[in-house]
Amino acid sequence: RDVNDTALSLSVIIPTLNEAASIADVVNAVRRQNSACEILVVDGGSTDDTADHASRAGARILHSAPGRGQQLATGAAAATGEILFFLHADTKLPDGALPALIAACHARPDAAGGNFRLLFDGGTAFDDWLNGFYARIRARGRYYGDSGIFVRRGAYQRLGGIRPIALMEEYDFIRRMEKAGPTLCIDEPPLLTSSRKFNGRHPFAIVAGWIWIHALWHLGVAPDLLARIYYGKRKKG
Repeated sequence: RDVNDTALSLSVIIPTLNEAASIADVVNAVRRQNSACEILVVDGGSTDDTADHASRAGARILHSAPGRGQQLATGAAAATGEILFFLHADTKLPDGALPALIAACHARPDAAGGNFRLLFDGGTAFDDWLNGFYARIRARGRYYGDSGIFVRRGAYQRLGGIRPIALMEEYDFIRRMEKAGPTLCIDEPPLLTSSRKFNGRHPFAIVAGWIWIHALWHLGVAPDLLARIYYGKRKKG
């Protein structure tokens, strides 16, 4: 169902880096569900044809310095919609997701924003564990950008927006949003995200790395240093 007849305008912000193989499908999935929404693809320095493919699919192309925090902040600053929806390029938007988002925001005008239930597409035992783990931490107000964060423009501005930091930019933002008032978690349909980031890495090392990075974050370690530690561990893995 198209949601053009609703009063809430929507901006979908998609950060990209070398996503030429899939970005057109992502943009088309958004457009099928809401032909009037604004789609902003914010490229962080791709060396392939990501921007060209996204443009031909109907997205507005923005360019920013590398780093998802910078890309999201750039997209939000340029967006015009009343609802900002941050969608990762490796996350699939199932049919019905945008109507569900708009309906949820209409039903709960007191909610600043929220996210979707998330599933991983790898089909492994670790993916199954992650599906349950993400549900458990969401019940405690913890979630991440691959679950499709959305926020009302006014709330985004009041909260100071997404900071253009090197790591933990979405976690930093949702912690502020959760403290500001009620949020929504759209259970149906769930988003489906790629497990490619886990390829070649042992599940224990992945989880241990997450715990270590979160501990350092809460101890006040600078995001630039966290990024060097995190991406260094991923490369070694």
